[in-house]
Amino acid sequence: MKANAGQIRTALDRPSDDIRLYLLHGPDEAAAAELARRLWAALGPEAERVDLDAATLKSDPARLADEAASLSLFGGVRFVRAGPVGDESHEALAGLLATERAGNPVVVLAPAVRTTAKIVKLAIESRSAMAFACYLPEGEAADRIVLDVARAHGLRTTAAIARRIAEACSGDRAVMTREIEKLALFLDADVGRPADLDEAALDAVGADMGDAETSRVVEAVIEGNAATAGAEIARLEAAGTSPIPWLRAIARRLIVLAEMRSEIDGGDSIDGAMKRHRIFRGEEAATARALRRWSPAMLTAALARVRAAEHAIMAPGNAGSVIADVATVALARNVERRG
Repeated sequence: MKANAGQIRTALDRPSDDIRLYLLHGPDEAAAAELARRLWAALGPEAERVDLDAATLKSDPARLADEAASLSLFGGVRFVRAGPVGDESHEALAGLLATERAGNPVVVLAPAVRTTAKIVKLAIESRSAMAFACYLPEGEAADRIVLDVARAHGLRTTAAIARRIAEACSGDRAVMTREIEKLALFLDADVGRPADLDEAALDAVGADMGDAETSRVVEAVIEGNAATAGAEIARLEAAGTSPIPWLRAIARRLIVLAEMRSEIDGGDSIDGAMKRHRIFRGEEAATARALRRWSPAMLTAALARVRAAEHAIMAPGNAGSVIADVATVALARNVERRG
């Protein structure tokens, strides 16, 4: 079935044996990850987590149903999480839904698929599945997220500042959260020791990097120009820029390319796909080259690598921006080698 925001949150907070698959699709992967964590929390602290990727589901479609039917090492419930995946995982999801009893709930993240994808249709048409589309928040919705996150970190601020943060982060809740955390640290604020977030603090340490400053890194990666990617990263780091915005910008471009590749593989032309996605005239030549060069498998693997780098950077005690540097340049080199 197709779920709305209220239905998916209720279902994840109180999982039912009637639903064995929760498919979270759409470009807002941060929102999907947050929803997935709700299911994990609902299953309790003893739930064993099992992670599967697209390559595993494609090579061994029965693995998903097997993991869902298995007990944990201590005989308890399991939290089975798969992603990021695309239509290559259709057989695995169909097999899960075809079993008489799954045992453990499965949550699947599919950030690069459209609502017309086979796995989305499969989940919507099944009584044992729920599908929910996660889109990046815009306007007042993004502002409210900033205000809520700021309040949770002990920051009092205004709607105008919330709008500025949301716009600087392109409505990406993971980046917005990272910025709020940085500002709370700068102001020495927490819930028990609140502080006012004003324009001065935002000017001092807040994100204010527009698309133009990240676009050169994105284009270098997509075009397979490792030298240019390295030079642009060095320039951004010299300016004290966090790697999160450019990683997220690369991810967004990969998602768009994956959507267009899916349409082309379904019979559409490159020109038709670009027109449907409203690619600017000045970007058409580069986009057409990318669509010819990047295969669906490459796009899926690259998106997984970018997401892994982002998550590693945001983890405590991480190696810092070098994680993003290595991942970004490696992606460009991989494309460069393919010619």
